Amino acid sequence: MPALVDKLAGAGIYGDATQTPFRGEEDQRTMKADQLVQLTIAEAARSFQSGELSPVELTRACLERIEAMDPKLNAFITLLPELAMAEARAAEQRLGRGERLGSLDGIPFAIKDLYETKGIRTTAGSKILADYVPAEDATCIRRLREQGVVLLGKLNMHEWAFGATNVVSHFGPAHNPWGLDRITGGSSGGSGAALAASLCLGSLGSDTGGSIRMPASMCGIVGLKPTYGRVSKHGVVPLSGSLDHAGPMTRTVEDAALVLQAIAGPDPDDLTTEDVPVPDYPAALSGEVRGLRVGVPGGDALSGLDKDVETSFRATLKTLESLGASLVEVHIPALQRAEAIWEAIAGPEAAAYHRRNLEERPEDFSEPVRLRLQQGLQIRAVDYLRGLEGLQQLRAEVAQQYAKIDVLVTPTTASTASRIEDELAASGREVHIHRLTCPFNLTGQPAISVPCGFDSQGLPVGLQIVGRAFDEETVLRVAHAYEQATDWHKARPNL
Repeated sequence: MPALVDKLAGAGIYGDATQTPFRGEEDQRTMKADQLVQLTIAEAARSFQSGELSPVELTRACLERIEAMDPKLNAFITLLPELAMAEARAAEQRLGRGERLGSLDGIPFAIKDLYETKGIRTTAGSKILADYVPAEDATCIRRLREQGVVLLGKLNMHEWAFGATNVVSHFGPAHNPWGLDRITGGSSGGSGAALAASLCLGSLGSDTGGSIRMPASMCGIVGLKPTYGRVSKHGVVPLSGSLDHAGPMTRTVEDAALVLQAIAGPDPDDLTTEDVPVPDYPAALSGEVRGLRVGVPGGDALSGLDKDVETSFRATLKTLESLGASLVEVHIPALQRAEAIWEAIAGPEAAAYHRRNLEERPEDFSEPVRLRLQQGLQIRAVDYLRGLEGLQQLRAEVAQQYAKIDVLVTPTTASTASRIEDELAASGREVHIHRLTCPFNLTGQPAISVPCGFDSQGLPVGLQIVGRAFDEETVLRVAHAYEQATDWHKARPNL
Protein backbone atom coordinates (compact mmCIF):
# COMPACT_ATOMS: atom_id res chain seq x y z
CA MET A 1 0.00 0.00 0.00
CA PRO A 2 2.60 2.68 0.89
CA ALA A 3 4.29 2.09 -2.48
CA LEU A 4 1.00 2.69 -4.29
CA VAL A 5 0.24 5.90 -2.38
CA ASP A 6 3.78 7.17 -2.93
CA LYS A 7 3.55 6.37 -6.64
CA LEU A 8 0.29 8.27 -7.06
CA ALA A 9 1.47 11.26 -5.08
CA GLY A 10 4.74 11.32 -6.98
CA ALA A 11 2.86 11.35 -10.26
CA GLY A 12 1.10 14.52 -9.17
CA ILE A 13 -2.31 12.90 -9.06
CA TYR A 14 -2.90 13.71 -5.42
CA GLY A 15 -0.34 16.40 -4.81
CA ASP A 16 2.65 16.11 -2.53
CA ALA A 17 1.72 13.76 0.30
CA THR A 18 4.86 14.80 2.20
CA GLN A 19 3.65 18.37 2.75
CA THR A 20 1.38 17.49 5.68
CA PRO A 21 2.84 15.42 8.53
CA PHE A 22 0.63 12.65 9.91
CA ARG A 23 -0.67 13.14 13.41
CA GLY A 24 -1.22 9.44 14.05
CA GLU A 25 -2.29 6.13 12.58
CA GLU A 26 -5.91 7.24 12.20
CA ASP A 27 -4.88 10.31 10.18
CA GLN A 28 -2.61 8.17 8.04
CA ARG A 29 -5.38 5.64 7.38
CA THR A 30 -7.83 8.43 6.48
CA MET A 31 -5.38 10.02 4.05
CA LYS A 32 -4.77 6.67 2.35
CA ALA A 33 -8.50 6.01 2.11
CA ASP A 34 -9.10 9.44 0.58
CA GLN A 35 -6.38 8.73 -1.97
CA LEU A 36 -7.60 5.23 -2.80
CA VAL A 37 -11.12 6.31 -3.70
CA GLN A 38 -9.65 8.59 -6.37
CA LEU A 39 -8.32 5.61 -8.34
CA THR A 40 -9.82 4.83 -11.70
CA ILE A 41 -11.13 1.36 -12.47
CA ALA A 42 -8.10 0.66 -14.63
CA GLU A 43 -5.66 1.85 -11.95
CA ALA A 44 -7.36 -0.19 -9.24
CA ALA A 45 -7.43 -3.31 -11.43
CA ARG A 46 -3.70 -3.02 -12.09
CA SER A 47 -3.03 -2.49 -8.38
CA PHE A 48 -5.05 -5.60 -7.51
CA GLN A 49 -3.04 -7.61 -10.01
CA SER A 50 0.30 -6.35 -8.71
CA GLY A 51 -0.66 -7.01 -5.10
CA GLU A 52 -0.31 -3.37 -4.04
CA LEU A 53 -4.00 -3.09 -3.16
CA SER A 54 -6.81 -5.41 -2.11
CA PRO A 55 -10.53 -5.25 -3.01
CA VAL A 56 -11.37 -5.26 0.71
CA GLU A 57 -9.17 -2.23 1.35
CA LEU A 58 -10.65 -0.30 -1.56
CA THR A 59 -14.25 -1.21 -0.71
CA ARG A 60 -13.77 -0.18 2.90
CA ALA A 61 -12.35 3.16 1.73
CA CYS A 62 -15.40 3.74 -0.48
CA LEU A 63 -17.82 2.91 2.33
CA GLU A 64 -16.02 5.31 4.67
CA ARG A 65 -16.16 7.99 1.99
CA ILE A 66 -19.89 7.40 1.51
CA GLU A 67 -20.50 7.66 5.25
CA ALA A 68 -18.64 10.98 5.38
CA MET A 69 -19.90 12.60 2.17
CA ASP A 70 -23.29 11.24 1.21
CA PRO A 71 -25.23 13.18 3.86
CA LYS A 72 -24.29 16.27 1.83
CA LEU A 73 -25.04 14.72 -1.55
CA ASN A 74 -28.00 12.37 -1.10
CA ALA A 75 -26.58 10.24 -3.91
CA PHE A 76 -27.62 6.87 -2.41
CA ILE A 77 -31.10 5.48 -1.96
CA THR A 78 -29.99 2.08 -0.66
CA LEU A 79 -26.55 1.38 0.83
CA LEU A 80 -25.33 -2.23 1.08
CA PRO A 81 -22.21 -2.27 3.30
CA GLU A 82 -22.49 -5.89 4.46
CA LEU A 83 -23.02 -7.22 0.94
CA ALA A 84 -20.23 -5.04 -0.42
CA MET A 85 -17.70 -6.27 2.12
CA ALA A 86 -18.71 -9.90 1.53
CA GLU A 87 -18.29 -9.46 -2.24
CA ALA A 88 -14.94 -7.70 -1.71
CA ARG A 89 -13.68 -10.58 0.44
CA ALA A 90 -14.77 -13.07 -2.23
CA ALA A 91 -12.92 -11.05 -4.87
CA GLU A 92 -9.83 -10.94 -2.67
CA GLN A 93 -9.93 -14.72 -2.27
CA ARG A 94 -10.23 -15.20 -6.05
CA LEU A 95 -7.28 -12.88 -6.52
CA GLY A 96 -5.25 -14.90 -4.03
CA ARG A 97 -6.05 -18.13 -5.89
CA GLY A 98 -5.18 -16.63 -9.26
CA GLU A 99 -8.82 -16.95 -10.38
CA ARG A 100 -9.55 -13.30 -11.11
CA LEU A 101 -12.71 -12.93 -13.22
CA GLY A 102 -11.55 -9.92 -15.24
CA SER A 103 -10.62 -6.26 -15.04
CA LEU A 104 -13.76 -5.39 -13.03
CA ASP A 105 -13.29 -8.07 -10.38
CA GLY A 106 -13.34 -6.42 -6.96
CA ILE A 107 -14.17 -2.94 -8.29
CA PRO A 108 -16.71 -1.01 -6.14
CA PHE A 109 -19.78 -0.02 -8.19
CA ALA A 110 -23.04 1.73 -7.35
CA ILE A 111 -26.02 1.44 -9.70
CA LYS A 112 -28.83 3.76 -10.74
CA ASP A 113 -31.90 2.57 -8.89
CA LEU A 114 -33.92 1.44 -11.91
CA TYR A 115 -31.78 -1.63 -12.62
CA GLU A 116 -33.50 -4.61 -11.02
CA THR A 117 -31.34 -6.31 -8.41
CA LYS A 118 -32.24 -9.71 -7.02
CA GLY A 119 -33.26 -9.45 -3.37
CA ILE A 120 -32.47 -5.71 -3.24
CA ARG A 121 -35.14 -3.06 -3.58
CA THR A 122 -35.38 -1.19 -6.85
CA THR A 123 -37.35 2.03 -6.46
CA ALA A 124 -36.93 4.04 -9.69
CA GLY A 125 -36.87 7.06 -7.37
CA SER A 126 -40.61 6.61 -6.80
CA LYS A 127 -43.07 6.08 -3.97
CA ILE A 128 -44.88 3.37 -5.90
CA LEU A 129 -41.80 1.12 -6.08
CA ALA A 130 -40.34 2.20 -2.74
CA ASP A 131 -40.56 -1.36 -1.38
CA TYR A 132 -40.26 -3.35 -4.63
CA VAL A 133 -37.76 -6.23 -4.35
CA PRO A 134 -37.10 -8.00 -7.68
CA ALA A 135 -36.69 -11.76 -7.97
CA GLU A 136 -33.86 -11.54 -10.49
CA ASP A 137 -31.10 -9.25 -11.72
CA ALA A 138 -31.31 -7.09 -14.81
CA THR A 139 -29.11 -8.49 -17.56
CA CYS A 140 -26.53 -5.73 -17.11
CA ILE A 141 -26.34 -6.42 -13.38
CA ARG A 142 -25.94 -10.14 -13.99
CA ARG A 143 -23.11 -9.47 -16.43
CA LEU A 144 -21.36 -7.15 -13.98
CA ARG A 145 -21.69 -9.71 -11.21
CA GLU A 146 -20.22 -12.36 -13.50
CA GLN A 147 -17.25 -9.99 -13.73
CA GLY A 148 -17.00 -9.86 -9.93
CA VAL A 149 -17.95 -6.24 -9.28
CA VAL A 150 -18.64 -5.16 -5.70
CA LEU A 151 -22.10 -3.61 -5.28
CA LEU A 152 -22.02 -0.71 -2.81
CA GLY A 153 -25.68 0.25 -3.29
CA LYS A 154 -28.38 1.83 -5.45
CA LEU A 155 -28.28 5.47 -6.49
CA ASN A 156 -30.73 8.36 -6.50
CA MET A 157 -32.51 9.37 -9.69
CA HIS A 158 -35.26 11.59 -11.02
CA GLU A 159 -38.59 9.91 -10.30
CA TRP A 160 -39.34 7.25 -12.94
CA ALA A 161 -36.40 8.70 -14.95
CA PHE A 162 -38.80 11.35 -16.29
CA GLY A 163 -36.78 14.51 -15.76
CA ALA A 164 -33.42 16.14 -16.38
CA THR A 165 -32.58 17.61 -12.96
CA ASN A 166 -32.88 14.93 -10.23
CA VAL A 167 -34.66 17.46 -7.99
CA VAL A 168 -37.87 15.39 -8.21
CA SER A 169 -37.34 12.12 -6.36
CA HIS A 170 -39.30 10.36 -3.63
CA PHE A 171 -35.99 10.32 -1.74
CA GLY A 172 -35.17 14.01 -2.16
CA PRO A 173 -32.90 15.92 -4.56
CA ALA A 174 -29.37 14.79 -5.32
CA HIS A 175 -26.75 17.51 -4.82
CA ASN A 176 -23.88 18.33 -7.14
CA PRO A 177 -20.42 17.93 -5.54
CA TRP A 178 -19.19 20.99 -7.49
CA GLY A 179 -21.83 23.13 -5.81
CA LEU A 180 -24.14 21.61 -3.23
CA ASP A 181 -26.88 24.08 -4.13
CA ARG A 182 -26.73 22.91 -7.76
CA ILE A 183 -28.55 20.17 -9.63
CA THR A 184 -26.70 17.06 -10.71
CA GLY A 185 -28.56 16.75 -13.99
CA GLY A 186 -30.82 13.79 -14.51
CA SER A 187 -32.20 11.40 -14.53
CA SER A 188 -29.01 9.53 -13.51
CA GLY A 189 -28.10 12.26 -11.05
CA GLY A 190 -27.10 10.04 -8.16
CA SER A 191 -24.59 8.30 -10.43
CA GLY A 192 -23.10 11.62 -11.52
CA ALA A 193 -22.79 12.86 -7.93
CA ALA A 194 -21.37 9.59 -6.56
CA LEU A 195 -18.68 9.36 -9.22
CA ALA A 196 -17.69 13.03 -9.06
CA ALA A 197 -17.40 12.78 -5.27
CA SER A 198 -15.39 9.52 -5.48
CA LEU A 199 -17.97 7.46 -3.60
CA CYS A 200 -17.61 4.64 -6.14
CA LEU A 201 -15.42 3.81 -9.13
CA GLY A 202 -18.12 2.95 -11.66
CA SER A 203 -21.85 3.09 -12.25
CA LEU A 204 -24.59 2.32 -14.75
CA GLY A 205 -27.10 4.91 -15.88
CA SER A 206 -29.97 5.01 -18.32
CA ASP A 207 -30.53 7.50 -21.11
CA THR A 208 -33.83 8.29 -22.85
CA GLY A 209 -33.21 11.93 -23.76
CA GLY A 210 -29.74 12.50 -22.30
CA SER A 211 -30.01 11.04 -18.79
CA ILE A 212 -26.49 9.58 -18.83
CA ARG A 213 -24.83 12.44 -20.68
CA MET A 214 -26.46 15.41 -18.91
CA PRO A 215 -25.40 14.42 -15.37
CA ALA A 216 -22.00 13.44 -16.76
CA SER A 217 -21.63 16.96 -18.15
CA MET A 218 -22.92 18.75 -15.06
CA CYS A 219 -20.88 16.63 -12.62
CA GLY A 220 -17.65 16.57 -14.64
CA ILE A 221 -17.45 12.84 -15.37
CA VAL A 222 -17.74 10.52 -18.40
CA GLY A 223 -21.08 9.14 -19.54
CA LEU A 224 -21.58 6.86 -22.55
CA LYS A 225 -24.88 6.15 -24.30
CA PRO A 226 -24.14 3.16 -26.52
CA THR A 227 -25.95 2.43 -29.78
CA TYR A 228 -29.59 1.42 -29.39
CA GLY A 229 -29.47 -2.38 -29.36
CA ARG A 230 -25.86 -2.66 -28.15
CA VAL A 231 -26.70 -3.15 -24.45
CA SER A 232 -29.65 -5.05 -22.99
CA LYS A 233 -32.43 -3.15 -21.21
CA HIS A 234 -33.94 -6.31 -19.75
CA GLY A 235 -34.73 -5.64 -16.10
CA VAL A 236 -34.37 -1.86 -16.44
CA VAL A 237 -37.52 0.04 -15.44
CA PRO A 238 -38.59 1.69 -18.72
CA LEU A 239 -39.46 5.24 -19.58
CA SER A 240 -39.85 5.11 -23.37
CA GLY A 241 -39.04 1.71 -24.80
CA SER A 242 -38.06 2.89 -28.27
CA LEU A 243 -35.70 5.57 -26.89
CA ASP A 244 -34.28 4.03 -23.68
CA HIS A 245 -30.58 3.14 -23.57
CA ALA A 246 -28.45 1.57 -20.82
CA GLY A 247 -24.80 2.47 -20.44
CA PRO A 248 -21.74 3.15 -18.27
CA MET A 249 -20.85 6.18 -16.21
CA THR A 250 -17.24 6.47 -15.04
CA ARG A 251 -14.49 8.98 -14.35
CA THR A 252 -12.41 8.25 -17.47
CA VAL A 253 -12.95 7.09 -21.03
CA GLU A 254 -10.76 4.03 -20.46
CA ASP A 255 -13.05 2.99 -17.60
CA ALA A 256 -16.14 3.49 -19.79
CA ALA A 257 -14.59 1.18 -22.38
CA LEU A 258 -13.93 -1.48 -19.72
CA VAL A 259 -17.51 -1.35 -18.43
CA LEU A 260 -19.03 -1.36 -21.90
CA GLN A 261 -16.95 -4.45 -22.70
CA ALA A 262 -18.60 -6.23 -19.78
CA ILE A 263 -22.23 -5.33 -20.50
CA ALA A 264 -22.42 -5.18 -24.32
CA GLY A 265 -23.89 -7.91 -26.50
CA PRO A 266 -27.18 -9.48 -27.54
CA ASP A 267 -29.66 -10.75 -24.99
CA PRO A 268 -32.51 -13.19 -25.77
CA ASP A 269 -34.52 -11.48 -23.03
CA ASP A 270 -34.38 -8.14 -24.88
CA LEU A 271 -35.51 -8.38 -28.50
CA THR A 272 -34.27 -4.85 -29.22
CA THR A 273 -30.64 -5.98 -28.85
CA GLU A 274 -28.74 -6.67 -32.05
CA ASP A 275 -26.62 -9.76 -32.67
CA VAL A 276 -23.55 -7.90 -33.87
CA PRO A 277 -19.92 -8.52 -32.88
CA VAL A 278 -18.67 -6.79 -29.73
CA PRO A 279 -15.25 -5.23 -30.45
CA ASP A 280 -12.36 -4.95 -28.02
CA TYR A 281 -13.20 -1.47 -26.76
CA PRO A 282 -10.12 -0.84 -24.59
CA ALA A 283 -7.93 -1.74 -27.58
CA ALA A 284 -9.56 1.08 -29.56
CA LEU A 285 -8.03 3.72 -27.28
CA SER A 286 -5.04 4.41 -29.48
CA GLY A 287 -4.92 8.15 -28.78
CA GLU A 288 -4.72 8.76 -32.53
CA VAL A 289 -7.34 10.90 -34.30
CA ARG A 290 -5.20 12.28 -37.11
CA GLY A 291 -7.20 12.37 -40.31
CA LEU A 292 -10.59 11.89 -38.68
CA ARG A 293 -13.37 14.20 -39.86
CA VAL A 294 -15.18 15.93 -37.00
CA GLY A 295 -18.55 17.43 -37.81
CA VAL A 296 -19.67 20.68 -36.17
CA PRO A 297 -23.35 21.67 -36.55
CA GLY A 298 -23.74 24.96 -38.38
CA GLY A 299 -26.60 27.42 -38.70
CA ASP A 300 -28.67 27.90 -35.54
CA ALA A 301 -28.13 24.37 -34.20
CA LEU A 302 -25.79 25.63 -31.46
CA SER A 303 -27.51 28.95 -30.76
CA GLY A 304 -28.34 29.92 -27.20
CA LEU A 305 -25.21 28.52 -25.57
CA ASP A 306 -24.08 30.11 -22.32
CA LYS A 307 -20.99 32.20 -22.95
CA ASP A 308 -18.69 29.98 -20.88
CA VAL A 309 -20.04 26.82 -22.52
CA GLU A 310 -19.41 28.28 -25.96
CA THR A 311 -15.91 29.35 -24.97
CA SER A 312 -15.07 25.87 -23.71
CA PHE A 313 -16.53 24.28 -26.84
CA ARG A 314 -14.54 26.50 -29.20
CA ALA A 315 -11.37 25.69 -27.27
CA THR A 316 -12.21 22.01 -27.60
CA LEU A 317 -12.46 22.33 -31.38
CA LYS A 318 -8.98 23.87 -31.46
CA THR A 319 -7.64 20.97 -29.38
CA LEU A 320 -9.13 18.42 -31.76
CA GLU A 321 -7.59 20.28 -34.70
CA SER A 322 -4.22 20.32 -32.95
CA LEU A 323 -4.46 16.53 -32.65
CA GLY A 324 -4.81 16.24 -36.40
CA ALA A 325 -8.57 16.00 -36.84
CA SER A 326 -10.26 18.11 -39.49
CA LEU A 327 -13.39 20.14 -38.73
CA VAL A 328 -16.33 19.94 -41.13
CA GLU A 329 -19.41 22.15 -40.83
CA VAL A 330 -22.62 20.15 -41.23
CA HIS A 331 -26.26 21.17 -41.54
CA ILE A 332 -29.04 19.05 -40.06
CA PRO A 333 -32.25 21.14 -40.10
CA ALA A 334 -34.25 18.48 -38.26
CA LEU A 335 -32.10 19.02 -35.15
CA GLN A 336 -34.17 22.14 -34.52
CA ARG A 337 -37.31 19.97 -34.30
CA ALA A 338 -35.80 17.12 -32.31
CA GLU A 339 -37.28 18.15 -28.96
CA ALA A 340 -40.81 18.26 -30.37
CA ILE A 341 -40.29 14.90 -32.06
CA TRP A 342 -38.94 13.45 -28.82
CA GLU A 343 -41.93 14.68 -26.79
CA ALA A 344 -44.39 13.24 -29.35
CA ILE A 345 -42.82 9.79 -28.96
CA ALA A 346 -41.58 9.65 -25.36
CA GLY A 347 -44.71 11.17 -23.82
CA PRO A 348 -47.22 8.56 -25.06
CA GLU A 349 -44.83 5.64 -24.51
CA ALA A 350 -44.16 6.68 -20.90
CA ALA A 351 -47.88 7.30 -20.26
CA ALA A 352 -48.79 3.89 -21.67
CA TYR A 353 -46.43 2.17 -19.20
CA HIS A 354 -47.80 4.13 -16.24
CA ARG A 355 -51.46 4.24 -17.26
CA ARG A 356 -52.82 1.86 -14.62
CA ASN A 357 -51.02 3.58 -11.77
CA LEU A 358 -52.13 6.98 -13.10
CA GLU A 359 -55.71 5.76 -12.86
CA GLU A 360 -55.45 3.92 -9.55
CA ARG A 361 -52.70 5.76 -7.61
CA PRO A 362 -52.33 9.28 -9.05
CA GLU A 363 -51.51 10.73 -5.64
CA ASP A 364 -48.41 8.51 -5.42
CA PHE A 365 -46.68 10.36 -8.26
CA SER A 366 -44.95 13.66 -7.66
CA GLU A 367 -46.92 16.46 -9.23
CA PRO A 368 -44.37 17.35 -11.96
CA VAL A 369 -44.03 13.75 -13.12
CA ARG A 370 -47.78 13.10 -12.94
CA LEU A 371 -48.46 16.19 -15.07
CA ARG A 372 -45.93 15.12 -17.69
CA LEU A 373 -47.43 11.64 -17.84
CA GLN A 374 -50.96 13.02 -18.10
CA GLN A 375 -49.79 15.25 -20.94
CA GLY A 376 -48.50 12.13 -22.63
CA LEU A 377 -51.96 10.60 -22.41
CA GLN A 378 -53.35 13.61 -24.27
CA ILE A 379 -51.06 13.21 -27.28
CA ARG A 380 -53.15 11.89 -30.18
CA ALA A 381 -52.19 8.87 -32.25
CA VAL A 382 -51.87 11.10 -35.31
CA ASP A 383 -49.32 13.27 -33.48
CA TYR A 384 -47.40 10.19 -32.35
CA LEU A 385 -47.26 9.03 -35.97
CA ARG A 386 -46.11 12.48 -37.07
CA GLY A 387 -43.37 12.17 -34.46
CA LEU A 388 -42.28 8.90 -36.03
CA GLU A 389 -42.23 10.59 -39.43
CA GLY A 390 -40.06 13.36 -38.00
CA LEU A 391 -37.77 10.75 -36.50
CA GLN A 392 -37.23 9.16 -39.91
CA GLN A 393 -36.46 12.55 -41.44
CA LEU A 394 -33.94 13.29 -38.70
CA ARG A 395 -32.27 9.93 -39.23
CA ALA A 396 -32.08 10.51 -42.98
CA GLU A 397 -30.53 13.96 -42.58
CA VAL A 398 -28.00 12.70 -40.05
CA ALA A 399 -27.05 9.72 -42.23
CA GLN A 400 -26.49 12.05 -45.18
CA GLN A 401 -24.06 14.18 -43.17
CA TYR A 402 -22.15 11.14 -41.90
CA ALA A 403 -21.12 10.44 -45.48
CA LYS A 404 -18.59 13.25 -44.98
CA ILE A 405 -17.76 12.99 -41.26
CA ASP A 406 -16.65 10.32 -38.80
CA VAL A 407 -18.05 11.87 -35.60
CA LEU A 408 -20.19 14.86 -34.69
CA VAL A 409 -19.39 17.11 -31.71
CA THR A 410 -21.53 19.51 -29.69
CA PRO A 411 -21.59 20.79 -26.13
CA THR A 412 -23.48 18.24 -24.05
CA THR A 413 -25.71 20.87 -22.47
CA ALA A 414 -26.16 24.51 -23.42
CA SER A 415 -25.66 25.63 -19.81
CA THR A 416 -24.06 24.37 -16.61
CA ALA A 417 -25.86 23.16 -13.50
CA SER A 418 -28.67 25.42 -12.30
CA ARG A 419 -29.69 25.94 -8.68
CA ILE A 420 -31.84 23.30 -7.03
CA GLU A 421 -34.14 25.92 -5.53
CA ASP A 422 -34.77 27.44 -8.94
CA GLU A 423 -35.75 24.06 -10.39
CA LEU A 424 -37.99 23.30 -7.40
CA ALA A 425 -39.68 26.67 -7.81
CA ALA A 426 -40.35 25.76 -11.44
CA SER A 427 -42.06 22.55 -10.24
CA GLY A 428 -39.58 20.43 -12.14
CA ARG A 429 -40.51 21.89 -15.53
CA GLU A 430 -37.04 21.84 -17.08
CA VAL A 431 -36.68 23.84 -20.27
CA HIS A 432 -34.42 22.71 -23.11
CA ILE A 433 -31.88 20.95 -20.90
CA HIS A 434 -31.86 17.95 -23.23
CA ARG A 435 -32.06 19.76 -26.55
CA LEU A 436 -28.51 18.78 -27.58
CA THR A 437 -28.72 15.20 -26.33
CA CYS A 438 -32.24 13.96 -27.20
CA PRO A 439 -31.65 13.97 -31.00
CA PHE A 440 -29.31 11.02 -30.62
CA ASN A 441 -31.80 8.97 -28.65
CA LEU A 442 -34.04 9.40 -31.67
CA THR A 443 -31.30 8.27 -34.06
CA GLY A 444 -29.99 5.61 -31.68
CA GLN A 445 -26.36 6.58 -32.31
CA PRO A 446 -23.61 6.14 -29.71
CA ALA A 447 -22.77 9.35 -27.87
CA ILE A 448 -20.41 10.17 -25.02
CA SER A 449 -19.98 13.18 -22.75
CA VAL A 450 -16.50 14.02 -21.46
CA PRO A 451 -15.34 16.97 -19.32
CA CYS A 452 -14.08 19.91 -21.40
CA GLY A 453 -13.88 22.87 -19.03
CA PHE A 454 -15.48 24.91 -16.27
CA ASP A 455 -17.59 28.02 -16.24
CA SER A 456 -16.80 31.18 -14.29
CA GLN A 457 -18.51 29.71 -11.21
CA GLY A 458 -16.37 26.58 -11.25
CA LEU A 459 -19.11 24.31 -12.65
CA PRO A 460 -18.20 21.62 -15.19
CA VAL A 461 -18.83 21.83 -18.94
CA GLY A 462 -19.23 18.72 -21.09
CA LEU A 463 -18.32 17.82 -24.68
CA GLN A 464 -20.60 15.44 -26.58
CA ILE A 465 -19.12 13.17 -29.27
CA VAL A 466 -21.56 11.25 -31.50
CA GLY A 467 -20.62 8.38 -33.84
CA ARG A 468 -22.16 6.06 -36.38
CA ALA A 469 -24.40 3.24 -35.18
CA PHE A 470 -22.39 0.43 -33.53
CA ASP A 471 -19.17 2.40 -33.90
CA GLU A 472 -18.51 3.01 -30.23
CA GLU A 473 -14.85 2.33 -31.00
CA THR A 474 -14.40 5.62 -32.86
CA VAL A 475 -16.42 7.56 -30.29
CA LEU A 476 -14.24 6.19 -27.50
CA ARG A 477 -11.06 6.78 -29.50
CA VAL A 478 -11.83 10.45 -30.08
CA ALA A 479 -12.98 10.95 -26.48
CA HIS A 480 -9.87 9.28 -25.11
CA ALA A 481 -7.54 11.27 -27.35
CA TYR A 482 -9.16 14.52 -26.24
CA GLU A 483 -9.10 13.43 -22.60
CA GLN A 484 -5.40 12.59 -22.75
CA ALA A 485 -4.63 15.96 -24.34
CA THR A 486 -6.33 17.88 -21.52
CA ASP A 487 -6.53 17.80 -17.72
CA TRP A 488 -10.24 18.47 -17.18
CA HIS A 489 -10.97 14.87 -16.14
CA LYS A 490 -8.38 15.07 -13.37
CA ALA A 491 -10.17 17.86 -11.50
CA ARG A 492 -12.00 16.89 -8.30
CA PRO A 493 -14.56 18.91 -6.31
CA ASN A 494 -13.45 20.29 -2.97
CA LEU A 495 -15.98 18.76 -0.59
